[in-house]
Amino acid sequence: MKVITLTKKRILSVFSCFLIGAIALTICSATANRVVETVNEERQIPIYYVDTDKKVCAISFDAAWGNEQTDTLLKILDDYDVKATFFLVGEWVEKYPDDVKNIAEHGHEIGNHSSTHAHMSQLSKEQQLSEIEDCNTKVKDLTEKSPTLFRAPYGEYNNLLVENVKSEDMYCVQWNIDSLDWKNPSADDMVKRIKSKLCPGSIILMHNGAENTPEALPKILEMIKSSGYEIVLISDMLISGAYDTNVDGKMVRASDNEA
Repeated sequence: MKVITLTKKRILSVFSCFLIGAIALTICSATANRVVETVNEERQIPIYYVDTDKKVCAISFDAAWGNEQTDTLLKILDDYDVKATFFLVGEWVEKYPDDVKNIAEHGHEIGNHSSTHAHMSQLSKEQQLSEIEDCNTKVKDLTEKSPTLFRAPYGEYNNLLVENVKSEDMYCVQWNIDSLDWKNPSADDMVKRIKSKLCPGSIILMHNGAENTPEALPKILEMIKSSGYEIVLISDMLISGAYDTNVDGKMVRASDNEA
């Protein structure tokens, strides 16, 4: 029979091997748990457009910096008897208070576009909530009405942001048609682009400071109306009660989720 002598050196070697194995097992277990958590985490998607049988759509304008064209856009909207949704950055609200009041007085809807046009997905929960609440306060101080819609700057969002917006009893809204007016395409190109993507429940993105938007807007409104669509506020198009958003960002009744 072979006798194994356990020296101090051998004992330490055995213990070291056991310790290394235990650490490796712990790391593997933790990694596996993180993978499971990631897989099980449901992606929160904002509202890109709305499920509806009615031929309705909404036009929205983001206002973050310039203001040279706001009056012109408001006049065009008045001429065509159309109401739109304006997503305003808090700093823009502070800089142009009279225009904020004018937008509201013309019957248009004001949405929240953050306080400083920050990259929201890079912020902590507290920072995100501060961006949302600060802008809401600035708008309410001028119009006596707090926004119910939020649009993330740059279209950037994460689950945390969508959840924070909902916690403020607001809707997180994107768009399914980008006019690309911020790239300064021609008016006719904008009309063609929007027409090719238009569908019931569409939300169209435009900007109050884009160079060719004033020229394009009348043509866009005429095209939409001639296609048999009614242009409404985003809030008037949203589904009331419980809802979900499917993988395409379509807002559907909770029981009708197609995802």
